[in-house]
Amino acid sequence: MPRSSPVRPEPLHPGAWWLWSLSLGIAATRTTNPLLLALLVAASAYVVASCRRDTPWSRSYTAFLKLALAVLLVRLLFTVVLGSPVPGTHVLVALPELPLPDWAQGIRLGGRVTAESLVFALYDGLKLATLLICVGAANALANPHRLLKSLPGALYELGVAVVVALTFAPHLIADVQRLRAARRLRGRPDTGIRGLLQVGLPVLEGALERSVALAAAMDARGYGRTAEVPPRVRRTTTALTLGGLLGVCAGTYGVLTAEGGTYGIPVLLTGLAAALAGLRLGGRRTPRTRYRPDRWTTRSFLVVGSGAAVAAVMFLAGATDPAALQPGVVPLVAPALPVWPAAAVLLSLLPAFLAPAPDLAPKEPSS
Repeated sequence: MPRSSPVRPEPLHPGAWWLWSLSLGIAATRTTNPLLLALLVAASAYVVASCRRDTPWSRSYTAFLKLALAVLLVRLLFTVVLGSPVPGTHVLVALPELPLPDWAQGIRLGGRVTAESLVFALYDGLKLATLLICVGAANALANPHRLLKSLPGALYELGVAVVVALTFAPHLIADVQRLRAARRLRGRPDTGIRGLLQVGLPVLEGALERSVALAAAMDARGYGRTAEVPPRVRRTTTALTLGGLLGVCAGTYGVLTAEGGTYGIPVLLTGLAAALAGLRLGGRRTPRTRYRPDRWTTRSFLVVGSGAAVAAVMFLAGATDPAALQPGVVPLVAPALPVWPAAAVLLSLLPAFLAPAPDLAPKEPSS
């Protein structure tokens, strides 16, 4: 009897990775506790190290880590140079202060740098850095080509443009590395202005040829062609989409601020429903079929649920015990680790055990 091949587990839906990562990012916006933010970063890093595959976009996580570190350093530098409105008594260093005119009140250059202001800037910058790292996890885990197939028809052209833009940089870097290696093998210089010009021209020529070939392939596949829809449907689609996007913006502002805690979530949900209805109607203008569409499996829903649980617990903790999520800096106190939010963050590690291992998962299609 022939030996049967093992059944490979189905990969997770790319939208599940994005929803999981965005849920962690939303949880990061609800706290400035450095211990909870460090837990979020560690959880996302562990999942990325366990689940990402050897693909060009999976290497973007390191770039997002460097970007997050740069954002944190810039935030601290601005506090040292431009000062901070946070009062403090622990003076670390006194810089020479430059006098400014009366119309620049509230801004100073130099002066005293206190420990309280630096700690406040550290907490604030760490929150933004964690959000960037969560977005980097989504870029490293989700296949952009599979994500493009899952977009609704109304966003198909926009999705194609985004995917082409995302895949252009890796091809450009690969061309530069290939040409520089070829010049080194021939004994020609590959550094300096002369080497840059002699490498840049072939790279530009290859990019133009790739663009022409891509345009011909897209035209042969009917890209950009639309179907006729009644004017009433077009007006309804425009009203629902624009109204839904405005509702999403207003609801997101309400969720992220303390003043809009009562109306934020209802307005956000209403805006999402209206925007989804508009996208559903707008898809009639671009009818298309999907070859082997990605399905939402039980694992995908569990991954999304683990991220949503972290965000929900952060919202509840912010309403019941805001001092634990927003540690004070005046006076300086050591931040405490709240038990329930920390336990909820550990739920975000669930995708590392649910997602198929990189060596068992089906190979990603080459771009």
